[in-house]
Amino acid sequence: MAGSPRVGVLGLQGDVREHLRTLDRLAVDGCVVRRPNEVAELDGLIIPGGESTVIDKLSRLFGLAAPISEAIENGLPVFGTCAGLIMLASKIEDGVDGQQTFGGLDVTVRRNAFGSQLDSFETSLPVPALGADPVHAVFIRAPIVSHVGPNAEVLASLDDERVVAVRTGDVFGLSFHPEMGDELRFHELFVAAVRDRTG
Repeated sequence: MAGSPRVGVLGLQGDVREHLRTLDRLAVDGCVVRRPNEVAELDGLIIPGGESTVIDKLSRLFGLAAPISEAIENGLPVFGTCAGLIMLASKIEDGVDGQQTFGGLDVTVRRNAFGSQLDSFETSLPVPALGADPVHAVFIRAPIVSHVGPNAEVLASLDDERVVAVRTGDVFGLSFHPEMGDELRFHELFVAAVRDRTG
């Protein structure tokens, strides 16, 4: 797409197609990222939902972890949903032995905080940064943000005050899956950050 920023979706595991479909709806040039050299070609990156332990292991196996972490440190806008939030957190409260993250969000997360697949749920979630209309949020074996550092901004919390959406600069993390419905506003917010950075 001429003149469009190039946004990659990490294609190791998880709901890659759903994010690519959403980017297409926003007329953004989306691509699957599976090789280290592809990271340098991006204007933005999405880390999809899936299994954070699998994404962690495969990203290291295929040499992607270090380039992604370095790109984030250098200001690449990144958007993570569910497992993607875990992969962007600076700390994991209950990670498996040796589990690592890319970093970027000044938060601590707790994995599978809502229980098993059977405990998945949907809710209407107020997100002031996105306007008056609430977001339809789909939670599937979702993490929560258990600690918010001084460099992180809370974008949304549940009624019980559990934090489920955050940002640190141009790095965004959600506990839920906006890509699984018709909700475009989080992707629009992320794409706007990408466009601001690319000028």
